[in-house]
Amino acid sequence: MINKKICMVGAFAVGKTSLVKQFVESLFDEKYHTTIGVKIDKKVIECNNKILQMMIWDIEGVDVFTDLKASYLRGASGVMLVVDGTRHNTFESADKIKEFVVEVLGDIPMLLLINKSDLKEDWQVVQESVQCLGLKSEDTFLTSAKTGENVEKCFEKMADLLSV
Repeated sequence: MINKKICMVGAFAVGKTSLVKQFVESLFDEKYHTTIGVKIDKKVIECNNKILQMMIWDIEGVDVFTDLKASYLRGASGVMLVVDGTRHNTFESADKIKEFVVEVLGDIPMLLLINKSDLKEDWQVVQESVQCLGLKSEDTFLTSAKTGENVEKCFEKMADLLSV
């Protein structure tokens, strides 16, 4: 079995914990739960005829009072950068987070998850914001932790990138 550490990073309240819960347990909870520090979950999947255990590090959200800690990132094989499609300012945070992740980890697989796609009426996503992050379109997913839209798909993409 191959073990890989995946870090979920992003601004405060973008839905990182809910995405992990949807992927690992197929559950969604309407209540907001603040992550303090890091919460670690794991899921075993099969990808490219290999068994892969994903150790998913759900890292506390970045805000005015909290910076991303390099110690949480060390040893990661992949990163999922999560933004909230209903809050444009989370893209600005994502740009800074991405720079920090690359500084700490170098060039490792990174996916962009634009979460809360079930709230299209409140959508604030502008194509320029997505392009400014510099990630390929095939590495960008519109997700909804609530409905499960593209949640499995983005984790499968990460698994595919890691099981080469």
